[in-house]
Amino acid sequence: MSENINQEIYTELANRIYDLDGEVYRVLGSSLGRTFTGNRDTTIRTLSMLMYTKPDGHLLRSELALISNMARTIKDDAERSRLMTEYDEILKAIEKLPDMFGKTDIIDAERVALNLAARREKISEDDHLVICISRTQGSAGNDIGFELADNLRINYYDVEIFDQVLKRLEAEKDAVQDKENFTEFNKYGKKTHESLRTKLKELNRYHGLSKQDAVFFNMSDLICDLARTEDCLIMGRCADAILKNNHIPHISIFISAPFQVRTQHVMDVRNMDMKEAVRFLKKMDKQHKKYYEFYTGEKWGKPENYDLCINSANYGIKETIDVIKRLLNQQTVQHN
Repeated sequence: MSENINQEIYTELANRIYDLDGEVYRVLGSSLGRTFTGNRDTTIRTLSMLMYTKPDGHLLRSELALISNMARTIKDDAERSRLMTEYDEILKAIEKLPDMFGKTDIIDAERVALNLAARREKISEDDHLVICISRTQGSAGNDIGFELADNLRINYYDVEIFDQVLKRLEAEKDAVQDKENFTEFNKYGKKTHESLRTKLKELNRYHGLSKQDAVFFNMSDLICDLARTEDCLIMGRCADAILKNNHIPHISIFISAPFQVRTQHVMDVRNMDMKEAVRFLKKMDKQHKKYYEFYTGEKWGKPENYDLCINSANYGIKETIDVIKRLLNQQTVQHN
């Protein structure tokens, strides 16, 4: 009985769609043609089938889009309004059907729970706006991050600042020089220059960890502490993966640009010739990739790992900042 009722609903909606297509064609004339050129009975059966055949739901959506696209070109305001109203009512009726398009969302509940922008709610006094920016060298990512933090009036942290913060926390100098250890990151290479005595001394000094691992874990603790206690923007340092693994809400962004654009940018900023700039970019991209992937197990720059990936060359620094601020939503960024 229920199946017969559903079939009646499918048939009724199919007739309304067919009639709407005919009306749009009549008002416009023959210049744009009709969406449905077959006879009525055959078209109604086909439309009904599309409504109850879930894998083909996108085909029905395409047919509806063709009709609405034509209807929007109608010059007479009253006629256009009449037909678009009927279109909207048909669309609402279709969306109420079981398993129709839009009913099955694509969502990773665990990641959404950590994404402040996805929550669409104002941050409480106990929450903090934490933005993690990863970037390719030469994409102006640091400039964008610094100016964005300044715009939002939140604290900005990069490798140099982290070094200073850790020093002020009276950590050992050799254990906190993250910039030094990142630049010389060589976890995949053999340290032939280190004697066994040196390696044993290092392992003892850092409680069984290598110096590079000790640096990373010190940095990770600091990043988590900052994210729990203040609004901030963190450049690099695998901060997005660190916060995700510690279940701390944040927004992750990856900024890049075409290699040739980055090359020119580096040439301008660092006064390098093209050969030097290309060599520099390749080296730094390789270092970023190795560092990130070794300590996170994730792919550096892979779109699925970030809330937003953006080509800064398409916007420039100012406009890229505006795009990111729109993602954050005004409810999320109203901080004094």
